[in-house]
Amino acid sequence: MTSQNFVATHAQGASFERGLRSFFEYRDLGIKQATGGLVDAHVIRAAAGIDFSSQPHRHSARFQLVYVLKGWIEFEYEGQGLVRLEAGSCVYQPPGIRHREVGHSPDLELLEVVMPADFKTEEVESVQS
Repeated sequence: MTSQNFVATHAQGASFERGLRSFFEYRDLGIKQATGGLVDAHVIRAAAGIDFSSQPHRHSARFQLVYVLKGWIEFEYEGQGLVRLEAGSCVYQPPGIRHREVGHSPDLELLEVVMPADFKTEEVESVQS
């Protein structure tokens, strides 16, 4: 069994870094380290001055949840079409679902929880099945 530890992080003084998508910045919440890689959680926000460009893709994650804290984001999901999420909206993305980000507000902030922490992202030809 993987060792797990208590962790608390705070917004004040927190840093954001570029990550998987160049048009987003990511704030690590320390969950990956605390759970030994079982789960990861981070706050994602729109990166100022970066052009948005998203390709259809899917993740090898077993669990992925997105909760919008501020602003809005639109996704196109396989079998679901266009889905707009606004502050207070939540989506569970089933394992392997093809999707792409269509657009987002400049003030976007969202919480993403994913397991396992280390998962692969694969670009696909389209969102459609």
